[in-house]
Amino acid sequence: MITVTPARADDLAPAAAILAEAFEKDPVMASVVPGSARRRERLTDLFHALLASGPYATGTVDLAHDADGTILGVAAWEGPHAERGSLARQVGELPRFGRALGWLGIPRALALLSRLARHRPRAPHWYLAEIGVSAAVRGKGVGKALLSAQLDTLDTTRQVAYLESSTPDNRRLYRRLGFEELSPIEGVPGAQPVAMLRLPAAR
Repeated sequence: MITVTPARADDLAPAAAILAEAFEKDPVMASVVPGSARRRERLTDLFHALLASGPYATGTVDLAHDADGTILGVAAWEGPHAERGSLARQVGELPRFGRALGWLGIPRALALLSRLARHRPRAPHWYLAEIGVSAAVRGKGVGKALLSAQLDTLDTTRQVAYLESSTPDNRRLYRRLGFEELSPIEGVPGAQPVAMLRLPAAR
């Protein structure tokens, strides 16, 4: 049985560890955190900083649990007005960003974020910043449960969802849940993520 609940502040560290495991071989993350030295640890710091400065503060970080309360997966959504106050929140997370990226890597990460942001819709929307599932339960419906929890809410409130997908397998799942491919995002080293949009489903 899978239960989806919002994260609390003390859930962010284990949630970041789940995302670090899920994204360890992701091509887009490889362009942000290259190399293998302490890679999982650096990714955990990166995701902790991203969650705290973005989705947790502006939208929702949803956790999928099993019956014992073990976290199985994480979906992090930025709300429609996440840009308000974003710089101050990111500055507050600079120590974690520094450990994850190295001070010389921060400009590279900012350049990637800027490139991705240029493809986002101008109209208000919810942005799926990160989603990841523990390797032990992949293929068992955890990702779909995480996505459906928020998408059902967005259908009820008639709001739009947006994401970038870096793999064909992920895009197949997103299409089944109502997302449509908009365009490839060029200029990401070693990857070609695709912008995807979902309008609220008819009721």
